[in-house]
Amino acid sequence: MSTIAVLLALIAAILHASWNAFLRTGADRLWSVTVMSLAGSVIALPFILYFPLPGASAWPFILASSVLQVAYSHFLVAAYRHGELGQVYPIVRGTVPLLVSVGGFVLFGEVLGLWQSAGVLLVAAGIMSLSFGKGRAVTSSLAFAFATALIIACYSTVDSRGVGEVNNPVAYAMWVLFLFGVMLALSYLVARRRLRIDLSSPLTWKAVAGGVVAMAAYGLVVAAYSFAPAGLVTAVRETSVVFAVLIGTLFLGERLTPRRLFSCIVVAAGAILVSL
Repeated sequence: MSTIAVLLALIAAILHASWNAFLRTGADRLWSVTVMSLAGSVIALPFILYFPLPGASAWPFILASSVLQVAYSHFLVAAYRHGELGQVYPIVRGTVPLLVSVGGFVLFGEVLGLWQSAGVLLVAAGIMSLSFGKGRAVTSSLAFAFATALIIACYSTVDSRGVGEVNNPVAYAMWVLFLFGVMLALSYLVARRRLRIDLSSPLTWKAVAGGVVAMAAYGLVVAAYSFAPAGLVTAVRETSVVFAVLIGTLFLGERLTPRRLFSCIVVAAGAILVSL
């Protein structure tokens, strides 16, 4: 795995943990994630006007990824509604590397080396270990979290193939982000009948800032797919759980127990193996 791919995935992990920390503090998470996605659509608009249209072979991947990310947003909000961030986020992110790697092997014949496979397993095991013990999440929260992970694995696999159908990965990412924001806003209108965005409210601009961060995180991952297989990129990105734990400890007053610290070390070890 190239150094460029590792750096892109690690930066994406930090940004991803940051916008999830923001989402955790929101009173209306569905509204927050919708405004965040619309901010991404606005930013993506000039890019999709500048770059040539992707070829016909790329559009099934672009549309599929956009629809899957709408589903991901709704399931993630539902998971946070029934469970805590410290329980839901590790489950969601922890199961993704294995699912993406298995999907890449079954569908596209991507084969990981022995040490890389061990790294993927360590990343997944370390992150999953953060989710269990005292104060286990309720069953409904676990169900939504695992469903969210499955959707992430699906759109990650779609993106890893779709980016190969375009000459410019940025154009692919911008089209997905633009359509995702529009589709999520439409789904919000179906669910709530009205989407109110007050440009004078600090909450709106906080959500917009979160959208910019989330957009950057996604774009960096799509770019990383150009340099390494999906399973490896996704595994390194899942170190976002480590960053989320650190952000929670430093800025949100959450406790960093010895068990959580050990889990973070396991994740870091896995990420190193994956990047070799």
